[in-house]
Amino acid sequence: MFCVLPNFRTLPTIFALSSMIAAMSLTGCSQNPYLAAPGGAAWNLPQNAAISQNDARLAELNRRVQLLDDNNRQLHTQLAQSEQQAQVFKDESALLRKQLGEVSNQMQSTAIAARNAQDQVRGMQASTQIRGATIQPNTNLSQMVSKLNLGGIPVQQDGEVIRIAVPSDQLFAPGSGQLHAQAAATLDSIATQLLRSFPRQRIGIEGYTDNAPIYGGGFSSAHQLTAAQAAAVLDLLTRRNGMPPNQLFTVAQGSNNPRQTNDTPAGRAANRRIELVIYPDTY
Repeated sequence: MFCVLPNFRTLPTIFALSSMIAAMSLTGCSQNPYLAAPGGAAWNLPQNAAISQNDARLAELNRRVQLLDDNNRQLHTQLAQSEQQAQVFKDESALLRKQLGEVSNQMQSTAIAARNAQDQVRGMQASTQIRGATIQPNTNLSQMVSKLNLGGIPVQQDGEVIRIAVPSDQLFAPGSGQLHAQAAATLDSIATQLLRSFPRQRIGIEGYTDNAPIYGGGFSSAHQLTAAQAAAVLDLLTRRNGMPPNQLFTVAQGSNNPRQTNDTPAGRAANRRIELVIYPDTY
Protein backbone atom coordinates (compact mmCIF):
# COMPACT_ATOMS: atom_id res chain seq x y z
CA MET A 1 0.00 0.00 0.00
CA PHE A 2 1.49 3.34 -0.98
CA CYS A 3 0.61 6.84 0.41
CA VAL A 4 1.06 10.07 -1.56
CA LEU A 5 2.72 12.80 0.40
CA PRO A 6 1.35 16.25 -0.12
CA ASN A 7 3.49 19.03 -1.46
CA PHE A 8 5.48 20.39 1.41
CA ARG A 9 5.59 23.82 -0.11
CA THR A 10 1.85 24.24 0.58
CA LEU A 11 2.38 23.86 4.32
CA PRO A 12 3.00 27.08 6.08
CA THR A 13 5.10 25.82 8.89
CA ILE A 14 7.19 22.88 10.09
CA PHE A 15 4.50 22.28 12.68
CA ALA A 16 2.02 21.54 10.01
CA LEU A 17 4.45 18.99 8.47
CA SER A 18 4.87 17.24 11.79
CA SER A 19 1.16 17.03 12.29
CA MET A 20 0.72 15.49 8.90
CA ILE A 21 3.37 12.79 9.48
CA ALA A 22 1.72 11.95 12.79
CA ALA A 23 -1.64 11.62 11.11
CA MET A 24 -0.18 9.34 8.44
CA SER A 25 1.33 7.15 11.08
CA LEU A 26 -2.03 6.81 12.77
CA THR A 27 -3.72 5.79 9.56
CA GLY A 28 -1.03 3.22 8.65
CA CYS A 29 0.14 4.96 5.50
CA SER A 30 3.69 5.08 6.70
CA GLN A 31 4.22 1.26 6.44
CA ASN A 32 7.46 0.13 4.75
CA PRO A 33 7.16 -3.14 2.88
CA TYR A 34 10.73 -4.09 3.91
CA LEU A 35 10.06 -3.62 7.62
CA ALA A 36 8.72 -6.40 9.72
CA ALA A 37 5.08 -6.32 10.72
CA PRO A 38 4.38 -5.65 14.40
CA GLY A 39 5.14 -8.79 16.44
CA GLY A 40 6.75 -10.53 13.46
CA ALA A 41 10.31 -11.90 12.99
CA ALA A 42 12.95 -9.78 11.35
CA TRP A 43 13.94 -10.89 7.82
CA ASN A 44 13.42 -14.66 7.96
CA LEU A 45 15.20 -16.95 5.43
CA PRO A 46 12.98 -18.74 2.98
CA GLN A 47 11.71 -22.09 4.25
CA ASN A 48 13.40 -24.12 1.47
CA ALA A 49 16.82 -22.67 2.30
CA ALA A 50 16.45 -23.67 5.98
CA ILE A 51 15.51 -27.22 5.00
CA SER A 52 18.53 -27.47 2.71
CA GLN A 53 20.84 -26.43 5.55
CA ASN A 54 19.30 -29.06 7.87
CA ASP A 55 19.75 -31.74 5.22
CA ALA A 56 23.41 -30.80 4.82
CA ARG A 57 23.98 -31.01 8.57
CA LEU A 58 22.21 -34.36 8.74
CA ALA A 59 24.29 -35.70 5.83
CA GLU A 60 27.48 -34.58 7.57
CA LEU A 61 26.40 -36.26 10.79
CA ASN A 62 25.61 -39.47 8.92
CA ARG A 63 29.03 -39.37 7.25
CA ARG A 64 30.73 -39.03 10.63
CA VAL A 65 28.67 -41.88 12.10
CA GLN A 66 29.66 -44.08 9.14
CA LEU A 67 33.33 -43.26 9.71
CA LEU A 68 32.98 -44.15 13.39
CA ASP A 69 31.31 -47.46 12.46
CA ASP A 70 34.11 -48.26 10.01
CA ASN A 71 36.76 -47.47 12.60
CA ASN A 72 34.92 -49.57 15.18
CA ARG A 73 34.82 -52.58 12.84
CA GLN A 74 38.53 -52.20 12.07
CA LEU A 75 39.33 -52.05 15.79
CA HIS A 76 37.27 -55.19 16.44
CA THR A 77 39.07 -56.99 13.61
CA GLN A 78 42.49 -55.98 14.94
CA LEU A 79 41.48 -57.02 18.46
CA ALA A 80 40.38 -60.45 17.23
CA GLN A 81 43.65 -60.89 15.32
CA SER A 82 45.63 -59.88 18.41
CA GLU A 83 43.73 -62.35 20.58
CA GLN A 84 44.31 -65.11 18.02
CA GLN A 85 48.04 -64.35 17.87
CA ALA A 86 48.21 -64.30 21.66
CA GLN A 87 46.58 -67.75 21.77
CA VAL A 88 49.15 -69.02 19.24
CA PHE A 89 51.98 -67.72 21.43
CA LYS A 90 50.35 -69.31 24.48
CA ASP A 91 50.05 -72.70 22.75
CA GLU A 92 53.66 -72.54 21.53
CA SER A 93 54.84 -71.68 25.03
CA ALA A 94 52.91 -74.63 26.48
CA LEU A 95 54.39 -76.96 23.86
CA LEU A 96 57.92 -75.76 24.65
CA ARG A 97 57.35 -76.31 28.36
CA LYS A 98 56.07 -79.81 27.66
CA GLN A 99 59.06 -80.61 25.44
CA LEU A 100 61.47 -79.28 28.06
CA GLY A 101 59.76 -81.44 30.66
CA GLU A 102 60.08 -84.52 28.44
CA VAL A 103 63.75 -83.82 27.79
CA SER A 104 64.33 -83.37 31.51
CA ASN A 105 62.56 -86.66 32.26
CA GLN A 106 64.56 -88.41 29.56
CA MET A 107 67.83 -87.09 30.97
CA GLN A 108 66.84 -88.24 34.43
CA SER A 109 65.87 -91.67 33.10
CA THR A 110 69.16 -91.92 31.22
CA ALA A 111 71.08 -91.08 34.35
CA ILE A 112 69.09 -93.69 36.30
CA ALA A 113 69.73 -96.31 33.60
CA ALA A 114 73.45 -95.52 33.65
CA ARG A 115 73.59 -95.88 37.43
CA ASN A 116 71.66 -99.14 37.24
CA ALA A 117 74.10 -100.48 34.63
CA GLN A 118 77.05 -99.49 36.79
CA ASP A 119 75.43 -101.15 39.79
CA GLN A 120 74.89 -104.31 37.77
CA VAL A 121 78.51 -104.37 36.65
CA ARG A 122 79.72 -103.89 40.23
CA GLY A 123 77.30 -106.60 41.37
CA MET A 124 78.62 -108.99 38.71
CA GLN A 125 82.20 -108.30 39.74
CA ALA A 126 81.42 -108.83 43.41
CA SER A 127 79.48 -112.00 42.67
CA THR A 128 82.29 -113.53 40.63
CA GLN A 129 84.82 -112.65 43.32
CA ILE A 130 82.67 -114.30 45.99
CA ARG A 131 82.17 -117.46 43.98
CA GLY A 132 85.73 -117.47 42.72
CA ALA A 133 84.45 -117.59 39.14
CA THR A 134 86.44 -116.35 36.21
CA ILE A 135 85.09 -114.52 33.20
CA GLN A 136 86.46 -115.90 29.97
CA PRO A 137 85.69 -114.63 26.50
CA ASN A 138 84.04 -116.97 24.05
CA THR A 139 85.89 -116.67 20.75
CA ASN A 140 83.40 -118.90 18.91
CA LEU A 141 80.42 -116.50 18.93
CA SER A 142 80.83 -115.67 15.25
CA GLN A 143 80.58 -119.36 14.44
CA MET A 144 77.44 -119.72 16.53
CA VAL A 145 75.50 -116.99 14.72
CA SER A 146 74.84 -119.21 11.72
CA LYS A 147 73.37 -121.90 13.97
CA LEU A 148 70.58 -119.67 15.25
CA ASN A 149 67.33 -120.14 13.35
CA LEU A 150 64.66 -117.89 14.87
CA GLY A 151 62.03 -117.92 12.15
CA GLY A 152 62.66 -114.53 10.55
CA ILE A 153 63.75 -112.64 13.67
CA PRO A 154 66.94 -110.80 12.66
CA VAL A 155 70.23 -111.96 14.19
CA GLN A 156 73.50 -110.16 13.57
CA GLN A 157 76.99 -109.95 14.96
CA ASP A 158 77.92 -106.52 16.28
CA GLY A 159 81.62 -106.52 17.06
CA GLU A 160 82.14 -109.00 19.86
CA VAL A 161 78.44 -109.46 20.64
CA ILE A 162 75.45 -111.07 18.93
CA ARG A 163 72.21 -109.13 18.76
CA ILE A 164 68.78 -110.73 18.39
CA ALA A 165 66.23 -107.98 17.60
CA VAL A 166 62.66 -108.96 18.47
CA PRO A 167 60.03 -106.42 17.31
CA SER A 168 58.20 -105.08 20.34
CA ASP A 169 54.95 -105.11 18.37
CA GLN A 170 55.15 -108.94 18.43
CA LEU A 171 55.40 -108.91 22.22
CA PHE A 172 53.52 -105.88 23.55
CA ALA A 173 50.57 -103.69 22.75
CA PRO A 174 51.67 -100.14 21.81
CA GLY A 175 52.78 -98.22 24.88
CA SER A 176 52.32 -101.24 27.16
CA GLY A 177 54.76 -103.08 29.39
CA GLN A 178 52.67 -106.23 29.65
CA LEU A 179 53.30 -109.17 27.32
CA HIS A 180 50.33 -110.29 25.25
CA ALA A 181 49.37 -113.93 24.73
CA GLN A 182 51.30 -114.47 21.47
CA ALA A 183 54.57 -113.28 23.03
CA ALA A 184 55.19 -116.56 24.87
CA ALA A 185 55.45 -118.60 21.66
CA THR A 186 58.00 -116.17 20.20
CA LEU A 187 60.16 -116.07 23.33
CA ASP A 188 59.90 -119.82 23.95
CA SER A 189 61.68 -120.55 20.65
CA ILE A 190 64.41 -118.02 21.38
CA ALA A 191 64.96 -119.29 24.93
CA THR A 192 65.31 -122.89 23.72
CA GLN A 193 68.12 -121.98 21.33
CA LEU A 194 69.85 -119.69 23.83
CA LEU A 195 69.92 -122.44 26.44
CA ARG A 196 71.32 -124.89 23.92
CA SER A 197 73.89 -122.69 22.19
CA PHE A 198 74.87 -120.16 24.90
CA PRO A 199 74.32 -121.77 28.29
CA ARG A 200 77.08 -119.77 30.02
CA GLN A 201 77.16 -116.48 28.12
CA ARG A 202 76.03 -113.27 29.74
CA ILE A 203 72.87 -112.03 27.95
CA GLY A 204 71.54 -108.49 28.16
CA ILE A 205 67.89 -107.67 27.52
CA GLU A 206 67.79 -104.17 26.05
CA GLY A 207 64.52 -102.30 25.52
CA TYR A 208 64.16 -99.73 22.72
CA THR A 209 61.29 -97.63 21.38
CA ASP A 210 60.70 -94.86 18.84
CA ASN A 211 60.62 -91.12 19.53
CA ALA A 212 56.83 -90.79 19.42
CA PRO A 213 55.17 -89.19 22.48
CA ILE A 214 53.84 -91.66 25.05
CA TYR A 215 50.15 -91.37 25.88
CA GLY A 216 48.55 -93.41 28.66
CA GLY A 217 49.85 -96.72 29.95
CA GLY A 218 51.21 -95.26 33.16
CA PHE A 219 54.65 -94.36 31.72
CA SER A 220 55.92 -90.79 31.65
CA SER A 221 59.02 -91.42 29.55
CA ALA A 222 60.41 -93.76 26.90
CA HIS A 223 62.98 -95.11 29.38
CA GLN A 224 60.30 -96.10 31.85
CA LEU A 225 58.40 -97.91 29.10
CA THR A 226 61.44 -99.82 27.81
CA ALA A 227 62.54 -100.65 31.36
CA ALA A 228 59.16 -102.27 32.02
CA GLN A 229 59.24 -104.18 28.72
CA ALA A 230 62.77 -105.52 29.30
CA ALA A 231 61.81 -106.58 32.83
CA ALA A 232 58.74 -108.42 31.51
CA VAL A 233 60.89 -110.37 29.01
CA LEU A 234 63.42 -111.27 31.72
CA ASP A 235 60.61 -112.50 33.97
CA LEU A 236 59.18 -114.76 31.25
CA LEU A 237 62.58 -116.19 30.25
CA THR A 238 63.46 -117.09 33.83
CA ARG A 239 60.06 -118.10 35.19
CA ARG A 240 58.63 -119.89 32.16
CA ASN A 241 61.72 -121.02 30.24
CA GLY A 242 64.03 -121.72 33.13
CA MET A 243 66.94 -119.49 32.13
CA PRO A 244 69.28 -118.68 35.06
CA PRO A 245 68.44 -115.27 36.54
CA ASN A 246 72.13 -114.42 37.06
CA GLN A 247 72.76 -115.01 33.35
CA LEU A 248 70.45 -112.16 32.33
CA PHE A 249 70.32 -108.42 33.00
CA THR A 250 68.16 -105.60 31.61
CA VAL A 251 68.98 -102.19 30.10
CA ALA A 252 66.40 -99.48 29.28
CA GLN A 253 67.55 -97.59 26.19
CA GLY A 254 64.40 -95.55 25.53
CA SER A 255 64.52 -93.98 22.07
CA ASN A 256 68.34 -94.12 21.87
CA ASN A 257 70.19 -95.85 19.03
CA PRO A 258 67.38 -96.07 16.45
CA ARG A 259 67.91 -98.71 13.76
CA GLN A 260 65.99 -96.71 11.14
CA THR A 261 64.57 -93.22 10.71
CA ASN A 262 61.68 -92.18 12.92
CA ASP A 263 60.15 -90.18 10.06
CA THR A 264 58.18 -93.13 8.65
CA PRO A 265 55.80 -95.65 10.25
CA ALA A 266 57.99 -98.55 9.08
CA GLY A 267 61.08 -96.93 10.57
CA ARG A 268 59.36 -96.31 13.91
CA ALA A 269 58.14 -99.92 13.99
CA ALA A 270 61.71 -101.15 13.44
CA ASN A 271 62.94 -98.98 16.29
CA ARG A 272 60.43 -100.47 18.74
CA ARG A 273 62.27 -103.63 19.71
CA ILE A 274 63.71 -105.87 22.41
CA GLU A 275 67.33 -106.84 21.74
CA LEU A 276 68.82 -109.94 23.35
CA VAL A 277 72.55 -109.21 23.40
CA ILE A 278 74.85 -112.20 23.81
CA TYR A 279 78.24 -111.27 25.24
CA PRO A 280 81.47 -113.26 24.89
CA ASP A 281 81.87 -113.27 28.68
CA THR A 282 80.65 -116.17 30.76
CA TYR A 283 79.25 -116.05 34.28
